Amino acid sequence: MFRILGLLKSKRQIGPLEEQVLKALWLSGNATVRELLESHQLDVAYTTLMTTLDRLYKKQLLDRKLEGKAFRYTPRLTAEEFEKTATQDAIRELLAANDRTALPLSYFVEAITEHDVKLLDELQELLERKRRELENREEG
Repeated sequence: MFRILGLLKSKRQIGPLEEQVLKALWLSGNATVRELLESHQLDVAYTTLMTTLDRLYKKQLLDRKLEGKAFRYTPRLTAEEFEKTATQDAIRELLAANDRTALPLSYFVEAITEHDVKLLDELQELLERKRRELENREEG
């Protein structure tokens, strides 16, 4: 159980403050440390924010350009792209954790069923669409 929980942590795992900073940047599009502080979206010290932005840059979640003496930070991914990537990473790690592929898939189906039975129909539709897409590639 603990092994599975550990595997679900994305390689791009972010902490609560990093998540707040990303959300602020998604709202503004781009910003410097000072601009983020002046927007009053974040209640942290200048150096804490600067360090957090640098960590996000090193995790390749932000781009930065030097403007005078300060960096202007821009998210590399939209919120939707980030969520999609993090989810795909977690699912890949879960599938790679077990040689018996059906076992993690059965966990996934159980979780979907507990959340919303209608999602099973959507999953079925997605599977059929992907299967047709793969068959068309093989024929072409």
